[in-house]
Amino acid sequence: MIKKIALVTGANKGLGFETSRQLARQGILVLMGARNAERGEAAVRTLRDEGLSAESVLLDVTKTDQIRRAVDYVAEKYGRLDILVNNAGMAHPEETLIGSSVETVSPAVLRATFDVNFFGLVEITQAFLPLIRRSDAGRIVNVASILGSLTLHSQEGGISPFMPFAYDSSKTAVNAFTVHLSAALKKTPIKVNSAHPGWVRTDMGGNEAPMTAEEGTKTAVRLATLGPDGPTGRFFHSEKELQW
Repeated sequence: MIKKIALVTGANKGLGFETSRQLARQGILVLMGARNAERGEAAVRTLRDEGLSAESVLLDVTKTDQIRRAVDYVAEKYGRLDILVNNAGMAHPEETLIGSSVETVSPAVLRATFDVNFFGLVEITQAFLPLIRRSDAGRIVNVASILGSLTLHSQEGGISPFMPFAYDSSKTAVNAFTVHLSAALKKTPIKVNSAHPGWVRTDMGGNEAPMTAEEGTKTAVRLATLGPDGPTGRFFHSEKELQW
């Protein structure tokens, strides 16, 4: 019998790699999506050296042809997909974490950020949804960010100093997608949730971040492996529900 099959995007490094590792440690076959074939294969070798089940899938979330080939590959080889972790994301180098860029951010930066963080995520999910419907208990995890919370941004203090507009608004859009998709699938066994990993030491998070990659994956891994009574259409960090 084929074990559970998961696809993690942006899986060759950082949170995507560690999410793949933690899922594989639960006996799940992980398809590691990477936009660079060599880096993807290197990541797979690392997990296989640890005795874990993983495969590399060439997958740039902004390229429709690669998405279609990935869907065809999974359909032909496995016939279904049980878990989709939409991890791939970016913070544009022209935006800084502190302060607001809303008055100055360029259309080019907005488009580049949304292409990866939102449009690619939506296209990937829509493309794989027919295969997820074939799972007995499909799980979709959208890696968002607390910086996408409109409620928390509108309050004094807290996250209000951190307002890179392109990044934050792209994650707000991801949360909107979670809400809409979970509502559309409410009569199915599929669960759709958003995950805030926390401030994690990765290329994006920087060396000053307080959390390790393993700590940062706990939310996504939990949501990817929810039981039948688990939540859907919600936004979490660890087991704490966050405000949209």
